[in-house]
Amino acid sequence: MIRRVCAYGLELKDSDSFTNYFCKLIPALELEYKKSILSSTGKAPETLKTGWNPRLPYDTLQKDLMYIHPTASSFKLMLDKATNNANRCMQDSFKYAKDRWDKIHKPPDFKIADLVLVSTLNFKNITGHKKFKNSFAVPFMIRALHEPNSVQFELTGELMNKHPAFPVSLIKRYS
Repeated sequence: MIRRVCAYGLELKDSDSFTNYFCKLIPALELEYKKSILSSTGKAPETLKTGWNPRLPYDTLQKDLMYIHPTASSFKLMLDKATNNANRCMQDSFKYAKDRWDKIHKPPDFKIADLVLVSTLNFKNITGHKKFKNSFAVPFMIRALHEPNSVQFELTGELMNKHPAFPVSLIKRYS
């Protein structure tokens, strides 16, 4: 997200010809991210962190006043452009990440009572020399499907002390 803002950054000039480069506008990206609704939780990160979503000073600047100081209006205009650009960059990066995930991810097709092999990559309690350790443990039968990406089975032998739920990325079908 930050890489996208830096690569396609804005160069904003205000009425006094003062240039604001993208590195000065990164706080606008931070503010926009804190206010954005996340798809995983359905809430804004700031709401999850503090319990409320703060109103910022530029939210309350009224446009129908008789006289607005030129510096305040140019600041609001610059901040609006920066937050719009940050919002567009955030949406583009979220869409790019989702498209990449959807392209390479296929839902697992495991069923209860299927025989699967479990990867021993993260197992530290298997005895013997590391060189002779099998990359997959003996076949186990799936006892339950917790999530689309998590399965549970009964472990035996040296693996009995492990938690029985595993992500499908560590499981391979036994044939």
